[in-house]
Amino acid sequence: MSLSKFEVFVTVIESGSLTRAGEVLGLTQSAISHAIASLEREYGFSILTRGRSGVSLTSNGERVLKYMREMLRWNEQMLQEISAINGIEVGTVRIGTFTSVSTQWLPGILKQFQDQFPAIEIKLLEGYYDDIESWIMSGAVDMGFVSLPANETLETVPLHQDRMLVIVTDDHPLCEKESVHLSDLQQEIFIMPKTGCDNDIQRIFRNARFSPRVKYEVGDDHAIIAMVQSGLGISILPEMILFRLPPNIRTIPLAGEHYRSLGIAVPSMKQMSPASQRFFHCVTEWVQKSTSLQ
Repeated sequence: MSLSKFEVFVTVIESGSLTRAGEVLGLTQSAISHAIASLEREYGFSILTRGRSGVSLTSNGERVLKYMREMLRWNEQMLQEISAINGIEVGTVRIGTFTSVSTQWLPGILKQFQDQFPAIEIKLLEGYYDDIESWIMSGAVDMGFVSLPANETLETVPLHQDRMLVIVTDDHPLCEKESVHLSDLQQEIFIMPKTGCDNDIQRIFRNARFSPRVKYEVGDDHAIIAMVQSGLGISILPEMILFRLPPNIRTIPLAGEHYRSLGIAVPSMKQMSPASQRFFHCVTEWVQKSTSLQ
């Protein structure tokens, strides 16, 4: 069985369409369709359904996808190992990340990594916490940045504790406080990040047995900031997100030891490819150095 057919199939699923998969792989749509049709003939069943909104997996396609990803992963590791034996650092590392890490950490990490290993390609896939954990477990990415604790099946390394801050407008009654207790927020209209996007705030409220007056649930951090700016309510967000704020927004520390714990997760430390090991070590080294300077 040709691994190139597996790569076509996995790329179609990850990109969501035959056309985009062709662009990623440098193939015509006809070649992509031929590869999928060839797999379906060999297997004796359909693996994709095609509709107006794009392509999706059949139930049988879903069953074989994880094996294809695993075979591609092991093939990539073998090629990297062969290159390492020959003294050449090559390969591809797929990283799951979310907005604040992509903005605050990755530019520095990628610059350092590319200077050291110019032949190793990094591919980024951005999503929410739940997305990233799912991608790691399914093999869609080799590793990902997560909020700890993560799924217990993953192996994780803690990287940084990111302080949680209350955000209000500069004319809000809480604005002049040095710190804010959760009890101060009891009567405030609260803008809540959606579950799966940012579970840290829900965890804080749950542990404190505090029920805010949630009027809006929003999936985008910048949208939350814009809504606070417009006077629609207040919110709590991690410090790494709160940079280059609008001039009328103020941040106030949340009283108590309230953080989100950021880490990096992999399916297995022992089974990481040589290229993934290099990137993993670069991440931990860079974060340790940068956060010690703050």
